[in-house]
Amino acid sequence: MVMMLGTLGILVVAISGAPETGIVFGTVVSVDASPVPGAEVSAFSEAHSRSFRAMTQKDGSYRLEGIPVGKYRVTVRKTGFVTTVRKGVVMEAGGRVRLDFRLKPQADPSPNPVEEKEFTLAQDAARPSIEPVPAGKKGMSKIRFRTAGHMSAEMPSPTRGQWNTEEYAHIDENRFHNALETALSTFSIDVDTASYANVRRFLNLQRTPHRDAVRIEELINYFNYDYPEPDGGHPFSITTELGACPWNSDHRLMLVGIQGRRGLQKKPRASNLVFLIDVSGSMRGGDKLPLLKRSFKLLVPQLTSRDRVAIVVYAGAAGLVLPSTPGDHKEKILSALDRLQAGGSTAGGAGIRLAYEVAEREFRKDGNNRIVVATDGDFNVGVSSTSDLVSLIESKRDKGIFLTVLGFGTGNYKDARLEQLADKGNGNYHYVDSILEGRKVFVHDMRGTLFTIAKDVKIQVEFNPAHVKGYRLVGYENRKLANEDFADDTKDAGELGAGHSVTAFYEIIPADSDEEVGGSGNLKYQDQRISEKARRSPEWATVKFRYKKPDGDRSILMERTARPRRGKGSRVFQFASAVAEWGMLLRESPFKAEASYEAVSRRARANRGADVYGYREEFIRLVDITKLLKETDSSEKKKHPER
Repeated sequence: MVMMLGTLGILVVAISGAPETGIVFGTVVSVDASPVPGAEVSAFSEAHSRSFRAMTQKDGSYRLEGIPVGKYRVTVRKTGFVTTVRKGVVMEAGGRVRLDFRLKPQADPSPNPVEEKEFTLAQDAARPSIEPVPAGKKGMSKIRFRTAGHMSAEMPSPTRGQWNTEEYAHIDENRFHNALETALSTFSIDVDTASYANVRRFLNLQRTPHRDAVRIEELINYFNYDYPEPDGGHPFSITTELGACPWNSDHRLMLVGIQGRRGLQKKPRASNLVFLIDVSGSMRGGDKLPLLKRSFKLLVPQLTSRDRVAIVVYAGAAGLVLPSTPGDHKEKILSALDRLQAGGSTAGGAGIRLAYEVAEREFRKDGNNRIVVATDGDFNVGVSSTSDLVSLIESKRDKGIFLTVLGFGTGNYKDARLEQLADKGNGNYHYVDSILEGRKVFVHDMRGTLFTIAKDVKIQVEFNPAHVKGYRLVGYENRKLANEDFADDTKDAGELGAGHSVTAFYEIIPADSDEEVGGSGNLKYQDQRISEKARRSPEWATVKFRYKKPDGDRSILMERTARPRRGKGSRVFQFASAVAEWGMLLRESPFKAEASYEAVSRRARANRGADVYGYREEFIRLVDITKLLKETDSSEKKKHPER
């Protein structure tokens, strides 16, 4: 699940459209020239009221990508070092620039940030990027950039008027591929739902969400669909459906759905759970630690004497507040939760290490061993290097200890980091914005969250170029795999829990379309003629699946085909495609074509189906809110175009 840290340098942006942008990269070292990992490098623009951030890696390197044209102040911060600032950095399209920093230890007598007046930039030979210093601007250089990448957005807080430092990994939407040249598409499943709840939080605050907070696959997979139960020896069923594309009348849309077995075939395995709870100062506020405690309490009644529960907390340091305790000692567990209070900095790395130590001591060979992290993701003290955390989590995953991540709060929420941690930990990623969502996560969906029925689930689709000219996967941008990874059992992929469903869509350009699709269609060393067998086949695609049993090392192969249907499609197809269309509108996707909020609302209402907990009715309400917010945002821009 999780989160793009590592070389991603956490950077995230709410980028509008595709502005001309640039890249700055370099290294941060100490005065003795040794690398400084875990330093935050930020570029702030007053004109954009926006800051772009990255964390330095083990070797001190960093990379800022996707920075729009504008004048910026570049700052480097790291606990134990004096903050260093460089002003007057003018970013324009067209270059790549190296910008290095040397940090002084905090013991330096100056308590104020160091403002560097002179510095050297190693220029990209292919893209000249430095202009002469303008008159009256001593010590400043103009720097030009071009890029796309991982960004963070700073914006005024709706509640306190302070800067918001939420972070979201930049998403480059999947584009159309030429089926004749690239017939295969491979990706990992994703059962995360964090993006949907987070988008809902924005809308309930009467704000449109950051574009990169919108992951379309997580919007779709927030809902369960009426797919059939598996009827064979496999733990999940497969559904394919090929029909008209609702937002582009010239295209087709293919649904791929899988449904995990809803009922466990035997007595559930005992659970060894470690709750890892962030009690740092950043977790103050009703939507953070108080909501977290209430949500966890909803799980306690479901625990049995066979289960074991421990609670680890972290703030300035990590500690064990509840040793591993039988699940039927409910008052003891609840009392430990009640005692939690927020305060201090965030030693997240130390907390994770301690949680794994506790989980390993109580490890159950035939049980469910899982750490459940609850935090706003603001790791800023201790071992917070993304690469170090990821390496730790991956090593424990391979030993059978999985990681589920729950996000809370607003203002400094670190979505990008949390998503990657859950992804690397063979777990799920959810965002809890209310006690109702706490109930959904801890009560309605907890069986699937805790009990994995298939791991490393991969999907590979082969398109028939006799019927398909081009295709694109809707969403799953950070779940794509190389085609050769499909049969490689050493490559990690997503997990499927009991009762979980996963849905994916491919938008298809039919073979008889006049529309241009990327690719030359005329390779020098390959014969790209379509076979007669392909022309005679009614199949538009073959969909292959690979998965492993929860305790297995060898993958099992499944296969289905997809053929077109007449009509508008099933109720599942219609509702799920409405959610996908809403996601494209939220992202202002270049592929939204004829998409509209009216069409989304109309199709969702007509195909709502069973809605026991009101999730689908709420979705329709959110669509209406989005439409009104977009309309009023548009009128404000027309009235004040300078904003």
